[in-house]
Amino acid sequence: MKRLVTEVNIEASPAQVWDVLANFDGYSSWNPFIVRAQGDAVVGAPLRLRMSPPGGRAITLTPQVTQAVPGEVLEWLGRLGVPYLLDGRHRFELHPTASGTRVIHGEAFTGILVPFLARSLDAHTLPGLIEMNEALKVEAESVSLVVG
Repeated sequence: MKRLVTEVNIEASPAQVWDVLANFDGYSSWNPFIVRAQGDAVVGAPLRLRMSPPGGRAITLTPQVTQAVPGEVLEWLGRLGVPYLLDGRHRFELHPTASGTRVIHGEAFTGILVPFLARSLDAHTLPGLIEMNEALKVEAESVSLVVG
């Protein structure tokens, strides 16, 4: 298993952060890592995501939402080909803070290809998660200013 975990503090409520994360159609306007997204934040729903990792090759994935609790957690499971070849469980946890929300954002990879791709995941996927965090912060805080 390979686990990538990042965190970002956002000055917006968990509900406001959720609204940005759950609006997949809006990703193309703010997200530098998942540059296109389609689907619904509902358990069992299929997603269509165009991932563009920094310095890496863009890829389209079709994961399935495995957890969706508004204002708390959003998770999906994607597979490269068949199960156990390379599975990625992408997860956002939203934790309320005194000034807004702490987002724990990461992905856990399992499968027989993980040892061969670990270096690439560190070099390309991890920076993509971090870039997405910063863009999510800007987007959610700008929405918070308008709403708040």
